[in-house]
Amino acid sequence: MNVEKQESVRMSEESEQRARTNDIAVNEAESMEGSPKLRSDGLKAYFGKNEALHGINLAIRPNKVTAIIGPSGCGKSTFIRCLNRMHELTPGAKATGQVLLDGDNIYTPKTDPVLIRRRIGMVFQKPNPFPTMDIYDNVAAGLKLTGVKKGKNLDDIVKNSLQQASLWDEVKDELHKPGTSISGGQQQRLCIARTIAMQPEVILMDEPCSALDPIATAKVEELMVQLKGTYTVVVVTHNMQQAARVADYTAFFYLGKLIESGPTTALFEKPREELTERYLTGRFG
Repeated sequence: MNVEKQESVRMSEESEQRARTNDIAVNEAESMEGSPKLRSDGLKAYFGKNEALHGINLAIRPNKVTAIIGPSGCGKSTFIRCLNRMHELTPGAKATGQVLLDGDNIYTPKTDPVLIRRRIGMVFQKPNPFPTMDIYDNVAAGLKLTGVKKGKNLDDIVKNSLQQASLWDEVKDELHKPGTSISGGQQQRLCIARTIAMQPEVILMDEPCSALDPIATAKVEELMVQLKGTYTVVVVTHNMQQAARVADYTAFFYLGKLIESGPTTALFEKPREELTERYLTGRFG
């Protein structure tokens, strides 16, 4: 291990110790803001015997955008995949600890993970419309699997979902064109509409703009801000400027640990931890 990484590990361990010391203050602050929509308590994630997340305690506020930042390989995507039990779909992967949705642990044996994934939707890094379906059926696909029949009700849900995704005006006359025939930015908003159609309570976004150009990125960022009026949004991003633009709260991860979290403005302008400041100022990562 090189000297720089040893130093970063040391600071990470010191940050973790201070975080434990500050638990009482954090809990008091959270109680003043009301109950979180989602909360991880002692969340650990594994790939086989490799521990990828080390006891993450993080509250996600309702109807806010929370950004998860950190260098590649720090556990950001693994964390949000644990929030809706997608992590366990990877062979050999498992999670321990708790994830509370409205105060209820989603990892109890009696909890149906499929129902959890309906309540906590996911938008992936690269747009992934179903290639054999048109725009309309891409939005309606999940609903049809749950038994919703074609008709006015389904038409209304598709229209409303595309409107919420700021895509309706661009595709309303082309609903029967293939979902893959539109631009990459439009495809990503189509995937967001598909998620919205399932009427989730939380929308997870895993680097949703990484494959988009600046104009398409701006539209998705504007959409994130709009969506928090109805949903709780959690976004993983490598783009710190994006986090500063769209997120109400930000959490910084490093080597599978939560180093620091808090209101975005405070974290960016006056981070508590030296490791956070080093990352934000580009001295590593």
